[in-house]
Parts: sequence; structure tokens; C-alpha cells
Amino acid sequence: MGQIALDLQSDLFVLPAPVVAPQITLAEALRQRRSVRAFSAETVPAEALSALLWAAFGINRPSTRHRTAPSARNWQEIDVFVVLAQGSYRFDAHNHRLDLVKAEDLRAATGTQDFVGEAPVNLVYVANFDCMNGATAEERHFLAGADAGCIAQNVYLYCAGAGLATVVRGLVDRRQLAHDLGLRPTQRIVLAQTVGWPAA
Repeated sequence: MGQIALDLQSDLFVLPAPVVAPQITLAEALRQRRSVRAFSAETVPAEALSALLWAAFGINRPSTRHRTAPSARNWQEIDVFVVLAQGSYRFDAHNHRLDLVKAEDLRAATGTQDFVGEAPVNLVYVANFDCMNGATAEERHFLAGADAGCIAQNVYLYCAGAGLATVVRGLVDRRQLAHDLGLRPTQRIVLAQTVGWPAA
């Protein structure tokens, strides 16, 4: 239930080319933007996941490798981890692919609410402080939070246009999830965000 068909024989999965069709206007997406905490177990197709991740923090200017969300000093310090029933992956925006991190179901570890363990997709926004050269400890936390918030809003707007449900979440056992994902001490979990189809 709630799985996305990925090739588990490989440590990476090249996503389909992202197609973000203009199903509704930006004004309508803003009107429809909302947080939802009840999700269907229906799968999210790989094509929709591809478009979702591109909208979140993909490459929109290949010549400069700039992204769909702003980043303080262009550090691009946020990594998007994609936690699915069949495994956890890091989104490689430059190659538009998923790199396997753990081949196990860690969805329930991405938050403290019951629904996170059953929803098909949980995104985890992880700041890599090693990228944030010249920033103080306070600036790292503040700016990484701002950058992750921009990514989360992109996800909200994409979901509003695609008929998907989403909610951004701060209630995460960060220490346990960091351990489960094998993060380094300089990688910090900022936010998580659940995505799926709304419950009927």
C-alpha cells in the first residue's frame, strides 16, 4: 500500500523528465493552498513525484545550476530526502534522480503524528552546515530554516495545482531520524513534509 514503483535492484532511480502542467493559475493555487492531515494510501505515480521534486528544489536554469527555490548566498545547503514505503532516498537535483540511502520503511520515523507512517511520501529537509561557509551558528539555523520554508511552499503550490494533499511538519524526533538516515553531525533536519492524495 502507498508504494511508488522504483527499481529496488539499483541504488539509484532516474526520475522521469519533470512535466509541470499549468492545471490552475497561481492565484487559484494560492487560494487552494492548505494543510491536510488525512491521506489516502493510494500511490503517487513516479511522474508526479518527479514533478513534485522539481517544483520543490529542482534545477530551473541548467546553465547556472540555479534552483526553483531561493537559497541564501546560493549555498544550496538543503538536501531533500524522500522517504517511501520501500526506502529512503536523497534527491539529486542535478541529475534528477533518487539515490538510495536506506532500503527500509522509515516513514513512521519522519514525525510524531500517526498519519506519517501510512502516507505514501514524506519529504525531509536536511541542512548541510558544511556548505554554509562564513555563517555563524545562529545564521546557519536561521537561514537554513528560511530556505527550507521556501521549498515547502513550492511543494504546497505544486500540490494545490496537482490535486495532492500536503502538510509541513516540525514535530520530528530529529535525533532518531538523523540516526536512521545515517546523517553526519553537520547535517541537521529542519522540517518534514507529508505528501499524498487526500483521504476520501
